[in-house]
Amino acid sequence: MKLLPVDDARARMLAEIAPLEAETVAIEAAIGRVLAEDVAAVRNQPPFPASAMDGWAVRAADTPGALRIVGESAAGHGYGSTVAPGEAVRIFTGAAVPAGCDSIVIQEDAKHEGDTVTVPEAKLGHHLRPEGGDFQAGQVLLTRGTRIDPWRLSLAAAAGRAELSVTRRPKVALFSTGEEIVEAPATPDQFQIYDSGSRALEALVAGWGAEVQRARPVKDELEATVYALRYADGDLVVTVGGASVGDHDLVRAAGEALGLELKVSSVNVRPGKPTFFGVLADGRRMLGLPGNPASAMVCAELFLKPMVAAYQGAEPGPTMQPARLAVALPANGPREHWMRAKLTFEDGQLTAQPYRDQDSSLVSVFAVADALLCRPAGAPAAAAGELVDILPLPRA
Repeated sequence: MKLLPVDDARARMLAEIAPLEAETVAIEAAIGRVLAEDVAAVRNQPPFPASAMDGWAVRAADTPGALRIVGESAAGHGYGSTVAPGEAVRIFTGAAVPAGCDSIVIQEDAKHEGDTVTVPEAKLGHHLRPEGGDFQAGQVLLTRGTRIDPWRLSLAAAAGRAELSVTRRPKVALFSTGEEIVEAPATPDQFQIYDSGSRALEALVAGWGAEVQRARPVKDELEATVYALRYADGDLVVTVGGASVGDHDLVRAAGEALGLELKVSSVNVRPGKPTFFGVLADGRRMLGLPGNPASAMVCAELFLKPMVAAYQGAEPGPTMQPARLAVALPANGPREHWMRAKLTFEDGQLTAQPYRDQDSSLVSVFAVADALLCRPAGAPAAAAGELVDILPLPRA
């Protein structure tokens, strides 16, 4: 098996992934979805000069002095006439500034008696939001490939959109293999363990914006594995376990029985060397992940997450950032090593502390890790305080 560097392996995988077709959804259903179109404003926001404070709309040239109150402007109910010299209008935050006025005097600075208000000197444009100050008609506010979150949804709503064109969610079919795997609440025998890897991957992939179909674990039998693979309904089929070349590793053979064309046979990475990727005869993509939970989750972050993003037309990533080492590390071996690490802020700097035990079977370490720390293949020893690249692991 040819060991590909991580970046090369990911590039080969992404070369086989194209954005899916678009669909139109109601704006409230667009959270977490990726735009398949640019979103432009249909009018200025605000669509009129607006008051930023409760107070009095005045002509700056008339101040200071006593002004005659001629009306009121409230949000949604403006004053429809032009304000003449010597006049003022009571105004509230967000309300349209009447024609003829060019400044706002806040109510705390004014003295109201009957139909007259006495105001101090006002600065031109003070407490006034100009028309189009947020955005203007025709301005592109959100671009294709942007993932909608609540703040971006607010912007799309402010632009006057009730519906959005988004990329269809990719369908990911997921199943694990192995005689040693059993799903709770079934009782494992003395030689079995609970399936944790595929459950975690199901949650991860759903959080990345895909529709996930997770099947029950498959026995270490070629016929059963071929059957599970043949009927896995997805744009991308992800298997967990059986990815290597041992006597009980049957996933590759099952893929070959269905016309698998390998694009990546293995990766020069630790953990996750047996990871493979290819295209089945019917066009479905197939990603084979190692069975050890930590290996599977590391490789999901490195390869599966970018593929799910690419299907949606989003930037695939991953996005790395620098951090300082909390402890010295020895020289790295020939494989790129992704270490689970704890992040802290010390003296205003982000610091990464790799966990002592990086065994690929340890689920407990992943549960408390904040990031994956990357050690390039053949990297020399690193001293505490040196900069390293990390991939943050978002926590709810």
